Amino acid sequence: MESTTKNRQSDATVRTLIAAAYGDDQVPTEPDFAHEITEGWFNVAYRIRLRDGRQTVLKIAPPSDVPVLTREVGMMRAELEAMRLVAEHTTVPVPRIDHADLSHEVVDADLFFMEFIDADNFGFAAGDGRLDAQTVAAGNRELGALNREINSIIGPHFGPLLGAGSPTWREAFTLMIEETLADGEKVGIDLGWHPDAIRAVLAEHADALDEVTTPQLVEVDLWAKNSMIRDGRIVAILDHERAIYGDPLMEAGLTGLDMPFFGDPTDFMTGFGLTELTDAQRTRRRLYSLYLAVIMTVETRYRGHTTTEIYDLGRRELDALMAALGRTR
Repeated sequence: MESTTKNRQSDATVRTLIAAAYGDDQVPTEPDFAHEITEGWFNVAYRIRLRDGRQTVLKIAPPSDVPVLTREVGMMRAELEAMRLVAEHTTVPVPRIDHADLSHEVVDADLFFMEFIDADNFGFAAGDGRLDAQTVAAGNRELGALNREINSIIGPHFGPLLGAGSPTWREAFTLMIEETLADGEKVGIDLGWHPDAIRAVLAEHADALDEVTTPQLVEVDLWAKNSMIRDGRIVAILDHERAIYGDPLMEAGLTGLDMPFFGDPTDFMTGFGLTELTDAQRTRRRLYSLYLAVIMTVETRYRGHTTTEIYDLGRRELDALMAALGRTR
Protein backbone atom coordinates (compact mmCIF):
# COMPACT_ATOMS: atom_id res chain seq x y z
CA MET A 1 0.00 0.00 0.00
CA GLU A 2 1.22 3.51 -0.75
CA SER A 3 1.44 6.05 2.07
CA THR A 4 3.39 9.18 2.90
CA THR A 5 4.41 7.51 6.17
CA LYS A 6 6.64 4.94 4.44
CA ASN A 7 10.25 5.78 5.28
CA ARG A 8 12.08 4.21 2.35
CA GLN A 9 15.87 4.05 2.48
CA SER A 10 18.69 3.67 -0.05
CA ASP A 11 20.58 0.38 -0.44
CA ALA A 12 23.64 2.05 1.06
CA THR A 13 21.74 3.00 4.20
CA VAL A 14 20.20 -0.45 4.51
CA ARG A 15 23.68 -1.99 4.25
CA THR A 16 24.87 0.28 7.07
CA LEU A 17 21.95 -0.88 9.21
CA ILE A 18 22.68 -4.54 8.42
CA ALA A 19 26.31 -4.10 9.50
CA ALA A 20 25.19 -2.67 12.84
CA ALA A 21 22.69 -5.49 13.39
CA TYR A 22 24.52 -8.56 12.10
CA GLY A 23 28.16 -7.53 11.57
CA ASP A 24 30.19 -6.45 8.56
CA ASP A 25 30.59 -10.05 7.38
CA GLN A 26 26.82 -10.31 6.80
CA VAL A 27 26.47 -7.20 4.63
CA PRO A 28 25.22 -8.38 1.20
CA THR A 29 27.44 -7.74 -1.81
CA GLU A 30 24.92 -8.51 -4.56
CA PRO A 31 22.67 -5.65 -5.77
CA ASP A 32 19.30 -7.35 -5.39
CA PHE A 33 19.40 -8.09 -1.65
CA ALA A 34 16.41 -6.10 -0.33
CA HIS A 35 12.77 -6.26 -1.43
CA GLU A 36 10.07 -4.04 -0.02
CA ILE A 37 7.11 -5.81 1.54
CA THR A 38 4.34 -3.67 0.09
CA GLU A 39 1.20 -4.90 1.86
CA GLY A 40 1.50 -2.69 4.96
CA TRP A 41 -0.16 0.72 5.36
CA PHE A 42 2.15 2.54 7.76
CA ASN A 43 5.78 1.47 8.27
CA VAL A 44 8.13 0.47 5.49
CA ALA A 45 9.40 -3.11 5.67
CA TYR A 46 12.07 -4.92 3.66
CA ARG A 47 12.76 -8.62 3.22
CA ILE A 48 16.53 -8.89 3.22
CA ARG A 49 18.90 -11.70 2.28
CA LEU A 50 22.11 -11.59 4.30
CA ARG A 51 25.45 -12.60 2.83
CA ASP A 52 25.22 -16.12 4.27
CA GLY A 53 21.79 -16.63 2.68
CA ARG A 54 19.65 -16.14 5.78
CA GLN A 55 16.61 -13.92 5.39
CA THR A 56 15.50 -11.22 7.80
CA VAL A 57 12.97 -8.39 7.87
CA LEU A 58 13.80 -4.73 8.49
CA LYS A 59 10.97 -2.51 9.69
CA ILE A 60 11.38 1.29 9.82
CA ALA A 61 9.01 3.80 11.42
CA PRO A 62 7.82 6.92 9.54
CA PRO A 63 10.11 9.94 9.08
CA SER A 64 10.08 12.27 12.08
CA ASP A 65 8.78 15.18 9.99
CA VAL A 66 5.74 13.36 8.59
CA PRO A 67 2.52 14.04 10.55
CA VAL A 68 0.83 10.96 12.02
CA LEU A 69 -2.18 10.41 14.25
CA THR A 70 -1.63 11.05 17.95
CA ARG A 71 -2.04 7.34 18.67
CA GLU A 72 0.77 6.58 16.21
CA VAL A 73 3.48 8.68 17.85
CA GLY A 74 6.20 6.33 19.13
CA MET A 75 4.18 3.34 17.98
CA MET A 76 7.17 1.16 17.05
CA ARG A 77 8.40 1.24 20.65
CA ALA A 78 4.97 0.01 21.73
CA GLU A 79 5.26 -2.79 19.18
CA LEU A 80 8.60 -3.91 20.61
CA GLU A 81 7.07 -3.94 24.08
CA ALA A 82 4.03 -5.91 22.91
CA MET A 83 6.21 -8.48 21.19
CA ARG A 84 8.32 -8.83 24.33
CA LEU A 85 5.24 -9.37 26.47
CA VAL A 86 3.71 -11.93 24.13
CA ALA A 87 6.99 -13.83 23.72
CA GLU A 88 7.67 -13.94 27.46
CA HIS A 89 4.19 -14.64 28.81
CA THR A 90 2.37 -16.75 26.19
CA THR A 91 2.87 -19.56 23.71
CA VAL A 92 1.66 -17.35 20.86
CA PRO A 93 4.18 -17.41 17.98
CA VAL A 94 5.77 -14.03 17.24
CA PRO A 95 8.89 -13.29 15.18
CA ARG A 96 12.16 -13.10 17.10
CA ILE A 97 13.61 -9.58 17.39
CA ASP A 98 17.24 -9.68 16.24
CA HIS A 99 18.19 -6.03 16.68
CA ALA A 100 16.42 -2.76 17.55
CA ASP A 101 17.86 0.70 16.94
CA LEU A 102 16.07 3.56 18.69
CA SER A 103 19.06 5.93 18.49
CA HIS A 104 18.13 7.68 15.20
CA GLU A 105 21.85 7.88 14.40
CA VAL A 106 21.67 6.36 10.89
CA VAL A 107 17.98 6.87 10.10
CA ASP A 108 15.90 9.53 11.84
CA ALA A 109 13.35 6.96 13.01
CA ASP A 110 12.99 3.90 15.20
CA LEU A 111 13.70 0.61 13.44
CA PHE A 112 14.24 -3.07 14.10
CA PHE A 113 15.27 -6.31 12.40
CA MET A 114 13.19 -9.41 13.06
CA GLU A 115 13.06 -13.03 12.07
CA PHE A 116 11.75 -13.75 8.57
CA ILE A 117 8.79 -16.15 8.70
CA ASP A 118 8.75 -18.51 5.72
CA ALA A 119 5.00 -18.97 5.38
CA ASP A 120 1.95 -17.57 3.59
CA ASN A 121 0.11 -14.49 4.76
CA PHE A 122 -3.13 -16.02 6.05
CA GLY A 123 -5.43 -13.17 5.03
CA PHE A 124 -4.05 -12.78 1.53
CA ALA A 125 -3.88 -16.54 0.90
CA ALA A 126 -7.51 -16.91 2.01
CA GLY A 127 -8.63 -13.92 -0.05
CA ASP A 128 -6.85 -15.22 -3.15
CA GLY A 129 -8.53 -18.61 -2.88
CA ARG A 130 -5.27 -20.46 -2.16
CA LEU A 131 -6.75 -22.07 0.96
CA ASP A 132 -9.82 -24.29 1.10
CA ALA A 133 -12.81 -23.31 3.22
CA GLN A 134 -12.00 -25.85 5.93
CA THR A 135 -8.47 -24.50 6.35
CA VAL A 136 -9.72 -20.91 6.48
CA ALA A 137 -12.32 -21.75 9.14
CA ALA A 138 -9.75 -23.63 11.24
CA GLY A 139 -7.25 -20.81 10.84
CA ASN A 140 -9.77 -18.24 12.05
CA ARG A 141 -10.62 -20.40 15.06
CA GLU A 142 -6.92 -20.71 15.85
CA LEU A 143 -6.52 -16.92 15.52
CA GLY A 144 -9.32 -16.45 18.03
CA ALA A 145 -7.69 -18.83 20.51
CA LEU A 146 -4.27 -17.18 20.10
CA ASN A 147 -5.81 -13.74 20.51
CA ARG A 148 -7.52 -14.83 23.72
CA GLU A 149 -4.18 -16.07 25.07
CA ILE A 150 -2.65 -12.67 24.33
CA ASN A 151 -5.51 -11.10 26.31
CA SER A 152 -4.42 -13.10 29.36
CA ILE A 153 -1.57 -10.62 29.91
CA ILE A 154 -2.62 -8.06 32.53
CA GLY A 155 -1.26 -4.53 32.48
CA PRO A 156 -0.61 -1.91 35.17
CA HIS A 157 -3.08 0.63 33.73
CA PHE A 158 -5.51 1.22 30.86
CA GLY A 159 -4.41 2.71 27.55
CA PRO A 160 -0.95 2.81 25.92
CA LEU A 161 1.55 0.10 26.85
CA LEU A 162 4.22 2.71 27.53
CA GLY A 163 3.62 5.72 29.74
CA ALA A 164 1.32 6.48 32.65
CA GLY A 165 -1.98 5.38 31.09
CA SER A 166 -5.35 5.86 32.78
CA PRO A 167 -6.86 4.37 35.96
CA THR A 168 -10.15 3.39 34.26
CA TRP A 169 -11.13 2.08 30.86
CA ARG A 170 -13.75 4.81 30.47
CA GLU A 171 -11.04 7.46 30.81
CA ALA A 172 -8.62 5.66 28.51
CA PHE A 173 -11.15 5.03 25.73
CA THR A 174 -12.59 8.53 25.97
CA LEU A 175 -9.08 9.92 25.54
CA MET A 176 -8.53 7.71 22.49
CA ILE A 177 -11.69 9.06 20.88
CA GLU A 178 -10.84 12.66 21.80
CA GLU A 179 -7.32 12.41 20.38
CA THR A 180 -8.60 11.07 17.07
CA LEU A 181 -11.33 13.71 16.80
CA ALA A 182 -8.69 16.37 17.53
CA ASP A 183 -6.47 14.88 14.82
CA GLY A 184 -9.37 15.21 12.40
CA GLU A 185 -10.15 18.77 13.41
CA LYS A 186 -6.48 19.68 12.98
CA VAL A 187 -6.57 18.80 9.27
CA GLY A 188 -10.18 19.87 8.63
CA ILE A 189 -11.53 16.42 7.79
CA ASP A 190 -15.27 16.16 7.14
CA LEU A 191 -16.64 13.25 9.18
CA GLY A 192 -20.19 13.88 8.10
CA TRP A 193 -20.96 14.43 11.79
CA HIS A 194 -19.97 17.25 14.08
CA PRO A 195 -17.37 15.94 16.54
CA ASP A 196 -19.67 16.98 19.38
CA ALA A 197 -22.32 14.55 18.11
CA ILE A 198 -19.81 11.71 18.35
CA ARG A 199 -18.78 12.87 21.82
CA ALA A 200 -22.45 12.92 22.86
CA VAL A 201 -23.00 9.34 21.67
CA LEU A 202 -19.96 8.21 23.65
CA ALA A 203 -21.21 10.03 26.76
CA GLU A 204 -24.66 8.46 26.42
CA HIS A 205 -23.22 4.94 26.42
CA ALA A 206 -20.09 5.35 28.52
CA ASP A 207 -21.58 3.46 31.48
CA ALA A 208 -21.05 0.24 29.52
CA LEU A 209 -17.30 0.89 29.60
CA ASP A 210 -17.29 0.78 33.38
CA GLU A 211 -17.83 -2.99 33.30
CA VAL A 212 -14.19 -3.32 32.19
CA THR A 213 -12.11 -3.30 35.35
CA THR A 214 -9.03 -5.35 34.34
CA PRO A 215 -6.54 -3.88 31.84
CA GLN A 216 -5.77 -6.75 29.46
CA LEU A 217 -3.34 -6.75 26.55
CA VAL A 218 -5.39 -6.07 23.43
CA GLU A 219 -3.80 -6.37 19.99
CA VAL A 220 -6.46 -4.14 18.35
CA ASP A 221 -5.06 -4.91 14.86
CA LEU A 222 -4.99 -8.71 14.77
CA TRP A 223 -6.62 -9.30 11.38
CA ALA A 224 -6.01 -12.45 9.33
CA LYS A 225 -3.65 -10.36 7.19
CA ASN A 226 -1.46 -9.83 10.26
CA SER A 227 -0.79 -13.54 10.62
CA MET A 228 1.19 -16.19 8.77
CA ILE A 229 0.04 -19.73 8.03
CA ARG A 230 1.96 -22.86 7.09
CA ASP A 231 0.54 -26.36 6.61
CA GLY A 232 -2.81 -25.20 7.97
CA ARG A 233 -1.44 -23.74 11.22
CA ILE A 234 -0.84 -20.15 12.30
CA VAL A 235 2.94 -19.85 12.74
CA ALA A 236 3.30 -16.12 13.46
CA ILE A 237 1.33 -13.07 14.57
CA LEU A 238 2.62 -9.81 13.07
CA ASP A 239 2.22 -6.05 13.52
CA HIS A 240 1.68 -5.54 17.25
CA GLU A 241 2.20 -1.78 17.07
CA ARG A 242 -1.36 -0.74 17.98
CA ALA A 243 -1.59 -2.91 21.09
CA ILE A 244 -2.98 -1.33 24.26
CA TYR A 245 -4.21 -2.36 27.69
CA GLY A 246 -7.99 -2.43 27.53
CA ASP A 247 -11.06 -4.53 26.76
CA PRO A 248 -10.63 -7.75 24.70
CA LEU A 249 -13.96 -6.99 22.99
CA MET A 250 -12.01 -4.35 21.05
CA GLU A 251 -10.12 -7.00 19.08
CA ALA A 252 -10.22 -6.71 15.30
CA GLY A 253 -11.51 -10.25 14.85
CA LEU A 254 -14.86 -9.14 16.30
CA THR A 255 -15.32 -6.11 14.03
CA GLY A 256 -17.57 -8.01 11.64
CA LEU A 257 -20.27 -8.02 14.32
CA ASP A 258 -20.89 -4.35 13.56
CA MET A 259 -19.17 -3.80 10.21
CA PRO A 260 -20.05 -6.71 7.87
CA PHE A 261 -17.51 -5.41 5.36
CA PHE A 262 -14.85 -7.04 7.56
CA GLY A 263 -16.31 -10.54 7.24
CA ASP A 264 -18.17 -13.09 9.34
CA PRO A 265 -16.51 -13.37 12.78
CA THR A 266 -18.19 -16.67 13.75
CA ASP A 267 -15.10 -18.89 13.50
CA PHE A 268 -12.89 -16.34 15.23
CA MET A 269 -15.46 -16.04 18.02
CA THR A 270 -15.51 -19.82 18.48
CA GLY A 271 -11.76 -19.87 19.06
CA PHE A 272 -12.00 -16.72 21.15
CA GLY A 273 -14.56 -18.39 23.43
CA LEU A 274 -17.34 -15.89 22.83
CA THR A 275 -20.89 -16.75 21.81
CA GLU A 276 -23.63 -14.29 22.74
CA LEU A 277 -22.96 -10.75 23.94
CA THR A 278 -24.81 -9.03 26.77
CA ASP A 279 -26.45 -5.69 26.06
CA ALA A 280 -23.54 -3.83 27.66
CA GLN A 281 -21.00 -5.85 25.67
CA ARG A 282 -22.94 -5.15 22.47
CA THR A 283 -22.85 -1.43 23.24
CA ARG A 284 -19.11 -1.49 23.90
CA ARG A 285 -18.47 -3.40 20.69
CA ARG A 286 -20.39 -0.75 18.72
CA LEU A 287 -18.40 2.02 20.40
CA TYR A 288 -15.16 0.31 19.39
CA SER A 289 -16.35 0.01 15.80
CA LEU A 290 -17.40 3.67 15.91
CA TYR A 291 -13.85 4.53 16.97
CA LEU A 292 -12.46 2.48 14.07
CA ALA A 293 -14.74 4.24 11.59
CA VAL A 294 -13.53 7.62 12.86
CA ILE A 295 -9.91 6.47 12.47
CA MET A 296 -10.52 5.13 8.96
CA THR A 297 -11.94 8.50 7.91
CA VAL A 298 -9.43 10.76 9.65
CA GLU A 299 -6.27 8.86 8.73
CA THR A 300 -6.88 9.29 4.99
CA ARG A 301 -5.80 12.92 5.38
CA TYR A 302 -2.56 11.73 7.03
CA ARG A 303 -1.67 9.05 4.46
CA GLY A 304 -1.77 11.02 1.24
CA HIS A 305 -4.36 8.72 -0.36
CA THR A 306 -4.91 9.45 -4.04
CA THR A 307 -8.45 8.00 -4.10
CA THR A 308 -11.46 8.40 -1.78
CA GLU A 309 -12.18 4.67 -1.43
CA ILE A 310 -11.16 4.34 2.23
CA TYR A 311 -12.58 7.75 3.14
CA ASP A 312 -15.95 6.85 1.59
CA LEU A 313 -15.98 3.51 3.38
CA GLY A 314 -15.21 5.18 6.70
CA ARG A 315 -17.99 7.71 6.20
CA ARG A 316 -20.55 4.99 5.36
CA GLU A 317 -19.59 2.88 8.35
CA LEU A 318 -19.62 5.90 10.66
CA ASP A 319 -23.17 6.74 9.57
CA ALA A 320 -24.31 3.16 10.15
CA LEU A 321 -22.72 2.96 13.60
CA MET A 322 -24.13 6.28 14.74
CA ALA A 323 -27.55 4.92 13.77
CA ALA A 324 -26.91 1.66 15.61
CA LEU A 325 -26.10 3.71 18.71
CA GLY A 326 -29.40 5.58 18.44
CA ARG A 327 -28.33 8.77 16.66
CA THR A 328 -29.99 9.79 13.40
CA ARG A 329 -29.72 13.04 11.52
